[in-house]
Amino acid sequence: MILGRVKGNVVSTTKSEKLDGYKLLIVAPINIDTFKEQGAPVVSVDTVGAGEGEVVMVVGGSSSRQTAATQDRPVDSTIVAIIDSVNLDGRRIYDKFPQENG
Repeated sequence: MILGRVKGNVVSTTKSEKLDGYKLLIVAPINIDTFKEQGAPVVSVDTVGAGEGEVVMVVGGSSSRQTAATQDRPVDSTIVAIIDSVNLDGRRIYDKFPQENG
């Protein structure tokens, strides 16, 4: 599993019938230590309703076909979660809904 940030989407009107109805998103991997984007983006099938700019969890390979939505489908990368927060070494390094001070 990796964390990544949704950067955009792919539109394909002609594709395998097993992918009809599935949203394809471009996800840039995130380095967990720095929380900065690192590496080549991938196209992932969205199973959770993610949107551009969101931090997501992505699975690849045979794991990407283990969801109810992707079983027996030609996928190699699947978004399986939208991330709310990440804590690392006792500190919060990402928060989708940051608390305002004051």
